[in-house]
Amino acid sequence: MIITFNELRRIKDRLPSGSSQRIADELGIDVESVRNYFGGKHFDAKNAYGVHYEQGPDGGVVTLDDTTILDAAMRILNEQK
Repeated sequence: MIITFNELRRIKDRLPSGSSQRIADELGIDVESVRNYFGGKHFDAKNAYGVHYEQGPDGGVVTLDDTTILDAAMRILNEQK
């Protein structure tokens, strides 16, 4: 999946407090890996999840090899409706 960096950050910013930890717990991964997925730079994360950044307009382009974390985030956002 290809998405702009700014759109990925907008999704993250709309998540309620504690969502990164909730996603990490649901998926059995490190919370720092979730934060990195959304553009963080937590180098002590245990896992990397195929996120590739390219500079460009609107914050650049992000290619996501695996959308599992994004899918969990979107599910949380849909729960708020």
